[in-house]
Order: sequence, then C-alpha cells, then structure tokens
Amino acid sequence: MSKNSIGRNGFGAVLFHTLLTIFILSPLVVVVLVSFSATDFVSMPFNGVSLRWYRKILETPELIDAFWLSLSLGLLSATVATAMAIPAAIAISRYTFGGRDAVMAFLMSPLMIPHVVLGIAFLRFFSIMGLTGSFIAMVLIHALIVVPFSLRLTLAAMTGLDRETEQAARSLGATRWITFRRILLPLIMPGVAGGWVMCFIQSFDEVTMTIFVATPGTTTLPVALYHRIAFSSDPVTTSVSTVMIMGTLVAMIALDRIVGLERVLVGKK
Repeated sequence: MSKNSIGRNGFGAVLFHTLLTIFILSPLVVVVLVSFSATDFVSMPFNGVSLRWYRKILETPELIDAFWLSLSLGLLSATVATAMAIPAAIAISRYTFGGRDAVMAFLMSPLMIPHVVLGIAFLRFFSIMGLTGSFIAMVLIHALIVVPFSLRLTLAAMTGLDRETEQAARSLGATRWITFRRILLPLIMPGVAGGWVMCFIQSFDEVTMTIFVATPGTTTLPVALYHRIAFSSDPVTTSVSTVMIMGTLVAMIALDRIVGLERVLVGKK
C-alpha cells in the first residue's frame, strides 16, 4: 500500500477498509480451502489435501444437470427481462402518461416484496394453473423478479440522452424501428448489457423463491446445493462453490478485457 494513499485517506480509514475487506473475503477463502479437504466432512482446519471432491462433482449427475438448468434459466430469464425493460424504460423516461408512476412501482415491486412471499404466491398460482414443474413457468417468474435490475440500469443509460441524433435519422427517412436499432440501442447498450448481466446473476443465484416452485425435474443448482447441505456434510458443496467462484472471476476478467467493467456495471459510455 502506497504512502500517498495512506496520506490521502488517513491511516485509520485505510486500516478500517483493510479489515472490512478481510472480513468480507474470509468466508470465501474458507470455502475454497475446505474444498481441498481429504476428510469426509466439512472441517477447518483439516489434515491432508485432496482433489477428490472436485472429482465427485463429475460423479454427481444431479449437480451437473442442475447447473445446466440454472444456466439455461438464467440466460432465458435475463433475456426476457431485458426485452421487457427496454420498452418500459423508453416509455417511462420519455413520455408523460396517466399511471406512469404506477407502472414504475409495479415493475420495481419485486425488490420490495420478500421472496418467501413471492414463492408461496407463485406456488399457489401455478398449482391452480396446472403449471407446476414447468420450465417455461420458471423462466417467467425469474424474469419477473429480475426485471427491476435491467430497468434501473436501462433508465440510467437513457437519462440525459441527446435525442438530436434520433431526430436527424427520422428527418432523413429512417423508420422508428431502424432509428431504434441503429441509433438508440447502441447508445444505451452499456446499460442494457449491464442490466442483462445483473439479471443473469440474480436469476442464477436465486434460491429463496425457487425452492417453493422447484420440482425434481426443475431443480436449480442453488436449490440442489441447499438440499445437499441439509442432508449431507461432505465438502462437495464447497468444491462446487469454488468452481463457481473461479468461473465468476474468469468471466469478470474477460468482461473487463472485452468492454470494461465500469461500462457494463455502471452503464457509462
């Protein structure tokens, strides 16, 4: 740590942030270390290092199937949520109409309603509709609960956006669709991309609501890990978690190299 940073922030502030960072990262470090344990149960410290629990992942087809289901569910729900958020953001940011605040509040309401309540409500609704265990139903409810993340970032990207370029395109004969596809969408793409990423992360990681509507045929990875922790104490859950942590780091580094994390997550041009 440089002397300049200590001088600007003060030794106390630097010490506080260092301890806070250690406190936040320490559980992840423990999870990674336990995944290399040679014992048959989760313990720390442990005696011996082994990769057996990483091999165990390949020998557990329900975890692999749950991963692919979570991946498909995250991709589809994030795409559906983004497709809903873009026209909603355009309407809310550019037009004044009756019920605009109500529409905004409705789309943002999944952030305010506890997911336990949503899970019970969806379980009852899909039981009545006969859609229990349907993958399409899972996509729809995941898209509903993650759409606020895409909406907020898309709205942020549209705030203060200069409309002169769009008006110039329209004056030259471009249709509304062409203007949107070639002018508006590229301008707000950082916010759209950031919202899609946030939606995917939230959908992939969702467990509280999903546990109510998941069936043996539609068990996501977080739900599968939750059940495994409840009925087993082997460290295979830590090895799966470590793989996900490493995968997330690789994805973030790749994203930073391609478009820049600041642009994707904050929505800056």
